[in-house]
Amino acid sequence: MSSLQNKVDFLVLVKVVNANPNGDPLNGNRPRTTYTGQGEISDVCIKRKLRNRLQDMGENIFVQSADRSDDGFSSLSERASGNIVHYTDSGDYARQACEKWIDVRAFGQVFAFKSKDKKEGVSVGVRGPVSVHQAVSCSPIDINSMQITKSVNGEPTEGRSSDTMGTKHYVEFGLYKVKGSINVQLAEKTGFSEEDAEKLKEALRTLFINDASAARPDGSMEVVTLYWWRHNNKIGQYSASKVHDSVKISPKEGISVPRALEDYDISLEEFADLKPEIIPGI
Repeated sequence: MSSLQNKVDFLVLVKVVNANPNGDPLNGNRPRTTYTGQGEISDVCIKRKLRNRLQDMGENIFVQSADRSDDGFSSLSERASGNIVHYTDSGDYARQACEKWIDVRAFGQVFAFKSKDKKEGVSVGVRGPVSVHQAVSCSPIDINSMQITKSVNGEPTEGRSSDTMGTKHYVEFGLYKVKGSINVQLAEKTGFSEEDAEKLKEALRTLFINDASAARPDGSMEVVTLYWWRHNNKIGQYSASKVHDSVKISPKEGISVPRALEDYDISLEEFADLKPEIIPGI
C-alpha cells in the first residue's frame, strides 16, 4: 500500500429528521445539546459509526461492538493477546497492531493489557492520524418528547400485564457539521495509507447505512454532502480551521427557525489552489 503523502481535511453535512442522533445518558437520553441550544454528536459516537461501516466493508476492527464481534473475542484484552503474542518491544507491538487493525492505524489506541508470554503485561499508546470533531448543528434545535408505554410482562405475574411508562426524545430537524482531518506525519508512523483514506471517505459517505434503531429509524439520518480537501503537501496549504470554515451555511432570509434542508443557503468559498471533491451522500 502507498503511504499517505498529502494532508486531508473533510467536512460532512448530516441531516436529522425526527431522530435522536446521540442521546446523553446523564440527561435521560435526551439528544445532546450545547449551552446555546445547538445539537451535538460526540466524536466517540461518530468514530463508532465509522468503525461499524469499515467493518461492514470487510476491514479488521479492534474496537468492535459486542453485538458485532466477528472474531470470537469478547473483550479488547482477549483480542489484543490473541493476535499479538510475540513482540520485541512497545514499538514492535504498535507496528503489529497498526498492521492488523485499520481503526488502530486511523484513530490510535491505548493498549494496557496483560500479555500471554510476558508477566508484566503491555502498555502501549498509538496516536492516530485521523481526528474527528464533535458534530454541531448549524442552528439551535427543537427537542420533542413522546410518552410511551410498554404493556408486556418482563417477569411472570398474576392477571393482566402492568404498563410501564417511558419517554422518547427526538430532534425534529437539524443540520449537523462533522469536521475532521488526516495528519500525514502521524499517518507515516501508523502506516495509514492512500487506500485507507479512500476507505474512510467511503465510510463517511455511507455513514448511516446499517445504523437504524428505534431512536434512529431508517432514513431519519442522512449524509447530505461530503467535502474532501486534498492538499498539495504534507502540512497543508491552509489551516484546517480555514478550510472547514470555507463552507458557509446560514438560514435563508426571512427564516428564523429552519425546518428543512431547503431553509438553508449553503455555499463554498473556494481557494484558488485548493478545490474540494464534493461527494453526495447515500
